[in-house]
Amino acid sequence: MKILVTGGAGFIGSHLVRSLLADDTTDRAVTVLDALTYAGNPANLRDVKEDPRLSFVRGDILDRDRVDRLLAEHDAVVHLAAESHVDRSIADGRSFASTNVVGTQTLLEAAARVGTGTFVHVSTDEVYGSIAAGSWTEEQPLAPNSPYAAAKAGSDLLALAYHRTHGLDVRITRCSNNYGTHQFPEKVIPLFITRLLAGGRVPLYGDGRQIRDWLHVEDHCRAIRLVLEGGRPGEVYNVGGGTELTNRELTARLLQACGADWDSVEHVPDRKGHDLRYSVDSAKIRDELGYRPERSFDEGLAETVAWYRRNRGWWRPVSATAA
Repeated sequence: MKILVTGGAGFIGSHLVRSLLADDTTDRAVTVLDALTYAGNPANLRDVKEDPRLSFVRGDILDRDRVDRLLAEHDAVVHLAAESHVDRSIADGRSFASTNVVGTQTLLEAAARVGTGTFVHVSTDEVYGSIAAGSWTEEQPLAPNSPYAAAKAGSDLLALAYHRTHGLDVRITRCSNNYGTHQFPEKVIPLFITRLLAGGRVPLYGDGRQIRDWLHVEDHCRAIRLVLEGGRPGEVYNVGGGTELTNRELTARLLQACGADWDSVEHVPDRKGHDLRYSVDSAKIRDELGYRPERSFDEGLAETVAWYRRNRGWWRPVSATAA
């Protein structure tokens, strides 16, 4: 089976590629398509770059000719390439509409044209908006609030439209907040870790009451593989981590893990349109495909902090470009 992974040099994508190649009992081959924008890093694939089953193509998902050629050579696509940082989307949403919507449409059009077998579209819980209590099921109407989330919602709807109109085998995952090693230090956990390890200060939005559900990237990748291998065409699968924390609670854990105190925290004005709480109901993927998160947050966070502590050479060169 030949699998194309878009955005495979990024955080989640590189973890997925390593996961796919870890099983040497299959005839699986993986091609990474990545434009290597600021968050894509070839070093993320260093551990597997010599694997003969891995091919790397530097290119943009907006490049129709390249996408057509690649899709014709592969049995399945896992689409992770996206602009994903909310703050950047608030400052300038153009690239989010271009990459997340038009780029996804370019891939879907090619997949429908050449007859790609399975198209797994990796999305986010942010497309649902904010929820005060309870958890969203996959039937929840989309109500995105940030330009990033709106662009991802648009790509979700396009993916489902290509299933309904063209019969394309599209399967969508919507995950909660990911964390783990190799994450670009603009997202809150690696941003806080790298700044604290460097002796700097970290920004806490507003009163820090915003609640997020945290999902270890390896658990997320297991869920993606379950959907790729056994999901149903045209279906959406929520993927949660089962650990809900306020941003203030998360900050306290990161301070402790990095040997810092609250003097290292700078309270800053809240983000525009900041969603208060995300929470997804993962019953569908659990009941249909047997998914359950395996990494406890305490274990995963300790491992993540230790990795950034050991790998300063990885994050120091890219920290200057983080938002």
